[in-house]
Amino acid sequence: MFSKATSAFTRAILVMVVILLPSLLVPNAGADSSQIVVLVALACGLLTLSEYSTVYPSLVEFRDAPPFNRIRYLSLFLTVFFLSVLARGQYDPSGLTLFIQAIGSLIGQALDFPYSPVRLVILSLPEGATPAQIHAVRSAAGMAYLISLFALTFFYLILRLYNWPSRSGAFNVWINLPTFDPTAGGDVVDRLNRDARVNTALGFLLPFLIPAIGKAAAAIFDDVMLTDAQTMIWMVALWAFLPLSLFMRGIAMSRVADMILEIRRRSTAPAANGEVFAT
Repeated sequence: MFSKATSAFTRAILVMVVILLPSLLVPNAGADSSQIVVLVALACGLLTLSEYSTVYPSLVEFRDAPPFNRIRYLSLFLTVFFLSVLARGQYDPSGLTLFIQAIGSLIGQALDFPYSPVRLVILSLPEGATPAQIHAVRSAAGMAYLISLFALTFFYLILRLYNWPSRSGAFNVWINLPTFDPTAGGDVVDRLNRDARVNTALGFLLPFLIPAIGKAAAAIFDDVMLTDAQTMIWMVALWAFLPLSLFMRGIAMSRVADMILEIRRRSTAPAANGEVFAT
């Protein structure tokens, strides 16, 4: 019980650290925005603490199937950290910020080709964006997208090479998929595969849809993405993180469906082979 509470408390602290990172690293954060960020961090920390300290699940999926959530957290942490360092370099240049800016510039230019998600992010910027602002957004988008691609590749390798989630022990569908009801109707394998395809499709489309939504919202919120560093950090981070989460969820649900099919084949194999048991 003590180890479970300690683990939940550590996870809550780590979640709060990610949310507070931009406010801690970017020097131009206002007092009002900092208070809002602290409140959001506390709310997310309490939600994480309550989720991982109880036996019964509520919202967090694949809670007992590491390293699914660890990969997602690490990708979001690295994305927010590097984007915050990029933004800090505009106000307080240092050796680290210049180095990260140089890497981000190379990545952004490499991924800024026609019809790429990074190019769509650049095209969604307001018409009055300066070359320096475009360069900063390109570097941030390229770095965030590259981190998400590395995280997705790493998760796929874990799934294939280490037979995830079988090595984590018995897989409990109710605990790891609390929002999925296996008794809602229809074959559970068909529903898992359908949900997997939907999540994968959304994960593929979101990097292209979010810039279009952002461009439409720019008419309402003006050019806040260019004038406020924290807004730019979170918009770009979520632009890369949400598709990654959907891709990983789709791959994981497809894997669970394959596991259920494999269990069914094993249970029906004796009957299919014509084996007769003496009574």
